[in-house]
Amino acid sequence: MKKNLLLFASLFTGLFASAQEDYTAVTIPLQPSYTNQVFFQFSTNTQTAAAVDSWDLAFLRISSMDIGIRVNDSRGTQVFEASNDVNDWAAIDVTEEANWTPLYNSETTWLTGAFDTGSADYGWGNYNPVNHHVTGAVIFVLKYSAESYKKLIIEDYFGGYTIKYATWNGTAWGDDVTSVIPNGTSNYTFNFFSLDTDETVTVSPEDSDWDLAFGRYYGNIGTDEEPTMYLVNGVLNNSTTVIVAQMDETAVTEDEPTAPAEEAYTEEINTIGDDWKTFNMEATPPAYDIDPETTYYVKHTDGNIYRVYFTSFEGSSTGNLSFNYKNITATAGLEDLNNNVSFGFYPNPTTDKRITLMYDLKNSVAEKNTVSIYSVTGAKVFETEVTNNSGFYTKEVNLSSLTSGIYIVQMQSGNYTESKKLVIR
Repeated sequence: MKKNLLLFASLFTGLFASAQEDYTAVTIPLQPSYTNQVFFQFSTNTQTAAAVDSWDLAFLRISSMDIGIRVNDSRGTQVFEASNDVNDWAAIDVTEEANWTPLYNSETTWLTGAFDTGSADYGWGNYNPVNHHVTGAVIFVLKYSAESYKKLIIEDYFGGYTIKYATWNGTAWGDDVTSVIPNGTSNYTFNFFSLDTDETVTVSPEDSDWDLAFGRYYGNIGTDEEPTMYLVNGVLNNSTTVIVAQMDETAVTEDEPTAPAEEAYTEEINTIGDDWKTFNMEATPPAYDIDPETTYYVKHTDGNIYRVYFTSFEGSSTGNLSFNYKNITATAGLEDLNNNVSFGFYPNPTTDKRITLMYDLKNSVAEKNTVSIYSVTGAKVFETEVTNNSGFYTKEVNLSSLTSGIYIVQMQSGNYTESKKLVIR
């Protein structure tokens, strides 16, 4: 079986990789003091770096009906609600910081930013049912360092954001600046905006061109009941392209990897997060230890599954971190029907109503082998015959005649059957 599998994988590496291939080693250079954040894509093994000080705000733009605003916490910026009365704009005093309410981006979803957690109906503003605008109701202060502040109001939203802000010069607030940031569907989830240059900037690649974002963010190092937000260095995943499962298993292993069950995966963007490392104060000099018993499986919407484990983190002196990964798609879904036949398919779920069947016959058999698909009501909606000659095979199946929903895929070889759930979206 392994010879057939390796032969097939060597011919079709563009489709998926054999479980026996070597891991790809990757080093992510966040630069000393973490002055970069880096976006990574598995399928192309490419990195896109962005300077952390190139932007301040990220405005959600997936549709004109969805609103949300994140702060650039990779820069270490803190957000405070300074007042819920916009008439206090001129009276905001940085010496009153102890009385302000700290706010943070969600670390589990991209769609909720620090400004969305303020005290107004929409966090930063209230809905006006007369003109259908969201009108600013909260004054925020962004703190960059002990002497660097900006105050901000999101004054209005109606298909785009109108903001007003001013910069603290050490003794007083500078002139007010008003800008409009458009909204609407695009290939990017966010419009990134710089308060320093008063313009939108390009930070991330298009949504389809990155899977993981490396850098700093505020994470809860306490408990759900008593949260303690701290600036950590870790990984957030692109929830539009991948889901992730964290597994307690030996990272460096010669064993054939088995992908987790579907329910082990989550869309939470901090599933990888920062807990793959710990700071060892007893080391000489102090250094970061990597957890050897934590492994991640990253499942892409194109059906590919990547096994990932971390190998090093050098801290702020270099900003370098390293991990290994490999594409395990070819073997992840294969299960034995009996001692002679294994089968699986990918992607699952499928969004284009096409799947690729995989089956491995150790020996030729007299009986025919069939793959059938049933609806949840038990009706057979598809059937195809597959070879009974020994070898590893794939077969593309077009299911465009089926509606979205849950189906059962069953392979039968002689008196043996194996069934798997298929989701068509």
